[in-house]
Amino acid sequence: QVQLVESGGGLVQAGGSLRLSCAASGRTFSSYGMGWFRQAPGKEREFVAGISRSGGIIYYTDSVKGRFTISRDNAKNTVFLQMNSLKPEDTANYYCAAARYTPTQGTGAGGMDYWGKGTLVTVFS
Repeated sequence: QVQLVESGGGLVQAGGSLRLSCAASGRTFSSYGMGWFRQAPGKEREFVAGISRSGGIIYYTDSVKGRFTISRDNAKNTVFLQMNSLKPEDTANYYCAAARYTPTQGTGAGGMDYWGKGTLVTVFS
């Protein structure tokens, strides 16, 4: 089993940056593909970015390409999401999730095995 804890959310002005972190428990972190999802009020949870077990394969949803960067440090059991050029429409709860495969743009929330509790990102104009 994997336990995930996100951090790094907050309030930021449009155009600013935030770096989210997700710390995983257990010794099998490198066995999981990792993903970041987000859920805005009144909307479904959606895929943001995914990274393979080794970090060599990465996917992004179109709306964040060129602005967000996902990465992982398997030695520290941590996955990151660097978010630059933030927009008000990026406002959401951001969740870290783990699966036995690499999550892609087509991965729905139901396809992930483990979830963190989320961290809130609020972008104001």
